[in-house]
Amino acid sequence: MTYRLRTATLAFALSAASALTFAAGSHGGGDDETAAIGQPGKAANVGRTINIDMTDNMRFSSADIAVKQGETIRFLVKNSGQIKHEMVLGTPKELKEHYAMMMKMPEMEHADANMITVAPGKTGEVVWQFTKAGKVDFACLQPGHYDAGMKGMVTVAGAVGTATTKADTPAGHSASHKH
Repeated sequence: MTYRLRTATLAFALSAASALTFAAGSHGGGDDETAAIGQPGKAANVGRTINIDMTDNMRFSSADIAVKQGETIRFLVKNSGQIKHEMVLGTPKELKEHYAMMMKMPEMEHADANMITVAPGKTGEVVWQFTKAGKVDFACLQPGHYDAGMKGMVTVAGAVGTATTKADTPAGHSASHKH
């Protein structure tokens, strides 16, 4: 009986440790994928604050956001609903992978800089620097929420002074030509 108890206790401890390690990590997203969406921002560098409201109708207010490359944004994320919601910045691939994990482990807690889980009636924040021009997706990955359409998009405009392409230059003019 003692052998069985020790074996069961050891098995439980190992599975709990594995689950905690898995939940505390980056949820399968590598550094290269995170770099594709930017990097954690520093509060001292915040250029502006964008308010996001999450509701139980499975929508973000401010679901389409425009920022500039290099800009550091504080997302002030409020949960106006009666159930837990979250905001997770990521690539479409990262969001889908993380959502699959959340379906298996719905009580997973997050500790990554690109995401915040917010209890009903509470507010949290994400400070993020958008280092590359393009599109950055965000979503609520609580089970059922992503499928219900709780998604948004950040459009990151290229920095001023980026290279001009031939298509951007009128015929007969060079990119360095001035009038």
